[in-house]
Amino acid sequence: MTRVVLLAGGVGGAKLAHGLQAHLSGDLTVVVNTADDFERHGLLVCPDHDTVMYTLAGIDNRDWGWGIAGETFAAAEMLARYGEETWFRLGDRDLATHVVRTMRLRDGERLTSVARHLQRGLGLGPTILPMSDEPVRTEVRTDEGWLEFQDYFVRRHQEPTVRDVAFRGVADARVTDEVVDAFARAEAIIVAPSNPIVSIGPIVAVPGLLDAIHAARGRGVPVTAVSGIVGGRALKGPADRMLASLGHDVSALGVARVYASWIDRFVLDKVDADLAAPISALGLRAIVTDTIMADDAGRARLAGELLSIPG
Repeated sequence: MTRVVLLAGGVGGAKLAHGLQAHLSGDLTVVVNTADDFERHGLLVCPDHDTVMYTLAGIDNRDWGWGIAGETFAAAEMLARYGEETWFRLGDRDLATHVVRTMRLRDGERLTSVARHLQRGLGLGPTILPMSDEPVRTEVRTDEGWLEFQDYFVRRHQEPTVRDVAFRGVADARVTDEVVDAFARAEAIIVAPSNPIVSIGPIVAVPGLLDAIHAARGRGVPVTAVSGIVGGRALKGPADRMLASLGHDVSALGVARVYASWIDRFVLDKVDADLAAPISALGLRAIVTDTIMADDAGRARLAGELLSIPG
């Protein structure tokens, strides 16, 4: 088996992690974005970690793209009766995750150790690692001023135009020993088709993380990124609009340019095959295939192709 580290955030990252799990199980480590994390009803919610965890555990809600299948919302309904805001509802079973996480953090555990405890409880084979134990929070600047990420993403339905992005606290964060060790043992590094600005961007902004990636590249470990922009559009989420408003090309080529300084290979969808040449001109190896993960078979197929790229 090949030891793989996947950088991931959001639904696209969770889907590819699920596909890789079919081939790798315990040889897969997923480093997830934690800059989307926020406090809700006094509890720490980690959306990207939990989406990946629930997906790998096979209990994710496929219809929503978040949360747990068959979820109920009795607690959220009672909170609403008490006058609490309802724009971000926590499901009853999902609530248990956040309760355990918050309790253990308040007892002095690190975010990484708490994450591993939750994963063991769900019987996961792969390892999911937070990008850092220190809190990092994404904020976006709109024409109305700065907004916390979940305020923009959920409460405002991603409607305001994003003029700038900041990762508050990232300068004081550091890459964990577990993440460094995962890259040191990796035989391949893959970047999921996640939002390059607010999903992958915070991960590589953590001090020390790019150093760990470059150290792996220095010993011959390839870094392969998969485009989340297909045919000029994001498959899910605001990545296309965000790229445009921040001055990037809204295309697979635009995403490749964002990553070009620290990856080796770039995978783009066959509908964008005409962009392979300009991507190659960036010094990257361009690989054209079907990147759409419409079902479990599609997830496993794409994962298998990524793992079988020669060289």
